[in-house]
Amino acid sequence: MNYILAIDQGTSSSRAIVFDDVGNPVGEGSCPFDQIFPRDGWVEQDPEVIWNTTLQAARNAIASSPVEAAGIAAIGITNQRETTLLWDAESGEAVHNAIVWQDRRTAERCVQMQTDGMATTVNDVTGLVIDPYFSSTKVEWLLRDPEAQRLARSGRLRFGTVDTFLVWRLTGGRSHATDATNAARTQLFDITRHVWSDILLDYFGIPASLLPEVKDSVADYGRAEAQWFGAEIPIFGIAGDQQAALIGQGCISPGMVKSTYGT
Repeated sequence: MNYILAIDQGTSSSRAIVFDDVGNPVGEGSCPFDQIFPRDGWVEQDPEVIWNTTLQAARNAIASSPVEAAGIAAIGITNQRETTLLWDAESGEAVHNAIVWQDRRTAERCVQMQTDGMATTVNDVTGLVIDPYFSSTKVEWLLRDPEAQRLARSGRLRFGTVDTFLVWRLTGGRSHATDATNAARTQLFDITRHVWSDILLDYFGIPASLLPEVKDSVADYGRAEAQWFGAEIPIFGIAGDQQAALIGQGCISPGMVKSTYGT
């Protein structure tokens, strides 16, 4: 029998479930955590808390299942979208707390984008509207940090949404990748050409060297190292939480609709 470890890294908790090959849950783990509110409208998370709660939830799920890590065929990851991290490629350490999707610190920058006449370009390229919700202005804000600038100049700085950060950590830095559903929520991804947008990278002053490789949601994202779960496990799937929920709720044919209430 094949088993799958599904990881759901969310806004207020990290969860994991082991499924058998007919979709029955056979092991579960969940670790809640607190958010950080440095100022009114600012929302952050500690990257180490994101990592450690994810790791513990996955370990608990495996421990409560009838299978050991060596019997798990693959890992799939779903995650809170837009939440933004920058880290040092050599140490793996984040240069700042993660800026959460709820954060509004770049609201004035978004007003400036409207003044600059960027609304049409942003919508044409990314399919999105101008709003602090998305990753683009969060990355730009983080790049004001002198340490981030130093690492960027040396080629050591990496950007990712939560999925990318987890894959980087799980694979020991061997994989710097995201899937198209997460890339499409950064406001930096050309959804027609399926590449990072040079126009938007230039506008925000974001070096292309920071960006992860964009893959299909079902793809080879590398292997979680044996040190984490007791055996190497391949990572074969990633999807942002709302897109993953679409599939999970059975919306797999044209004309089917999922509606999300709250978060």
